Amino acid sequence: MKDSSAALSMENLLGLLKIHIHRGINLAIRDVCSSDPYVVVRLGKKQKLKTKVVNNSVNPEWNEHLTLSITDPTLPIRLQVYDKDTFSMDDKMGDAEFDILRFMEVVKMELADIPNGSIIAKVKPSRENCLAEESDIVWENDKVVQKMVLRLQNVECGEVELELEWVSLRPTTSNKGH
Repeated sequence: MKDSSAALSMENLLGLLKIHIHRGINLAIRDVCSSDPYVVVRLGKKQKLKTKVVNNSVNPEWNEHLTLSITDPTLPIRLQVYDKDTFSMDDKMGDAEFDILRFMEVVKMELADIPNGSIIAKVKPSRENCLAEESDIVWENDKVVQKMVLRLQNVECGEVELELEWVSLRPTTSNKGH
């Protein structure tokens, strides 16, 4: 049944997760006095996206949107930061992992007609989620949005600030006709 995996995944597609990677904060130095960081985002074994390289910065402003197709909301999203090197392998600058389960619970509420900026849920930092601080899931411009700061692991310092936004591929009213 591997031939139909593409059709099956489209059928199981819940929606798109737009990840706005804002910036890095106090990233580790990997070159002489700075780093040339970029971010790689992975979901499962098949989805891998990356940002542009920001030269000579431990506080880079990426300001990029990466979009993942979500078929299984239980899969964690892995974020890795690297230092771009010209003549050798890129250096690791830390990694973080987060899940979108609470975010998806809010998405499934199919909210409407609530004030812009309303906080729907909060996710507290824990050993399991790499959050540097409490993360709010907010209703913003008729969309569910979660802002978060991730503390990088396996490195001496560094955080990455990002925002999640759900892009629904289905009409908001439930259509169980077929």
